[in-house]
Amino acid sequence: MTLSTAMLLTIIGCCLVTLLPRIAPFILVKKVELPQSVKKWLGYIPICILTALVVQGMWSVEQGFKLTLHWHYLLALLPTVAAAIWTRSLAITVITGVIAAALIRLWL
Repeated sequence: MTLSTAMLLTIIGCCLVTLLPRIAPFILVKKVELPQSVKKWLGYIPICILTALVVQGMWSVEQGFKLTLHWHYLLALLPTVAAAIWTRSLAITVITGVIAAALIRLWL
């Protein structure tokens, strides 16, 4: 497979477009002192990320547009949300969720 200059520039451009919005906020926040209310609001981001990731997997639409809830996801969500609220740490939240999901899959 050959790689043309246009394809290489497209790949580099896609990398930049993907990375800049993810890295720029971290650079800006380091240089600016945020008000306490904004810092408190940003503390809820791990919970928002958790919700976005889990809720999409917790529900599925089956044939005939029947909405189905996957109970094992809901069971794993309970300790994970508790860890997110209690610690406000994304790493601890994710680790708790992975362990909870693994244990539930082991037992169910």
